[in-house]
Amino acid sequence: MTPHEILWLIFAGFVVITTILDFGVFNRKSHTIHVKEAVKLSLFWIFTALIFNFIVYLMLGYEPAIKFLTGYLIEKSLSIDNLFVFLIIFSYFKVDSIYQHKVLFWGIGGAMVMRAAFIFAGIALIEKFHWTIYIFGAFLIFTGIKMVLDKDKEIDPGRNPVLKTLRRFIPITGNYHGGSFFIKTAGKYIATPLFIVIVVMETTDIVFAVDSIPAILGITTDPFIVYTSNIFAILGLRALFFALAGVMKMFSYLSYGLAVILAFIGVKMLIADFYKIPIGAALGVVAGIILISIIVSVLMPVKKQGGA
Repeated sequence: MTPHEILWLIFAGFVVITTILDFGVFNRKSHTIHVKEAVKLSLFWIFTALIFNFIVYLMLGYEPAIKFLTGYLIEKSLSIDNLFVFLIIFSYFKVDSIYQHKVLFWGIGGAMVMRAAFIFAGIALIEKFHWTIYIFGAFLIFTGIKMVLDKDKEIDPGRNPVLKTLRRFIPITGNYHGGSFFIKTAGKYIATPLFIVIVVMETTDIVFAVDSIPAILGITTDPFIVYTSNIFAILGLRALFFALAGVMKMFSYLSYGLAVILAFIGVKMLIADFYKIPIGAALGVVAGIILISIIVSVLMPVKKQGGA
């Protein structure tokens, strides 16, 4: 077996085992995840990602390991900004805190499948039609600019087009029924609002993937590095959500930092045929921008209107 094949098996085994432990053991019963528990889980996911990164280094070498770490940081930083949207979705649909972990679990499970489709399609396009790298690069720069311009734009989950279409064809109960996605009434299955939340989460992730996948493809087109770094980042998203739910609004300048990262990766893709930015330098830029945006957010918090 090749090193890549062995690593794929290690990765698959890790995902299966941690999924069973997460949902079948640690969270078998629905409960509210408090900050202390969430922080421990977040550290666990970060630690396991770094362990896997070290295994990649041992089996594939320095450059693939740096590419994995850079991809992981990009996806992790973008996911922090996306947590705001998850918070809005839970608030809009009034999802009880004890069921939020379940929704995120199934939402991320679906995201793993969709990300695979996006990643392999993107890689196939770049390999067959090299000029598409310029489209991806320009798109990332455009997305970065749009992220800054739309920073204060309010998000309304109720206007999700897929949700509007779904309501026309599927009967939906007016109330939640515990953690059930469907209930059986008069011999027919009816969706509960919790199922609707899952649908909104999944369609929202498609939008997230459109931003993040091209960004990682700007670092490498190795399917293994792109997919595993992406999945390791979103696997820890549930714990990160509960760990940061109460303090996410503190990172008011993070979106600007993410916009700069997207623009930087976009430029990297546009000039790739003329000058290849060293992967170590790219990692330093990404990590530096994230760190600076967080420090500025903490030192220079944005005051709310009407506040003291």
